[in-house]
Amino acid sequence: MVTFTVNGGNARALAVMRRLEVACEATSLGGVESLVSTPFNSSHFSLTREELTAARIDDGMIRLSCGLEPAEALLADLNSALDATGQGAG
Repeated sequence: MVTFTVNGGNARALAVMRRLEVACEATSLGGVESLVSTPFNSSHFSLTREELTAARIDDGMIRLSCGLEPAEALLADLNSALDATGQGAG
């Protein structure tokens, strides 16, 4: 499991997540395939801004659960999504 934050907040996190081609968007991060989610609109959807801050859920946070795909494919996919959405990583 890898968690990271991108510049540009939640809107960019969604854009990056939706540009990925290897990892699939999911609300649950268990499986053999790579899955990706943004906590603000999945696992922590019902929390207030204050509760998100207390839980250390930052704007722009992405969770990537790496599956059995080759690491090179995942990295290339992530780099492509970050490049396509601009601003670089967080």
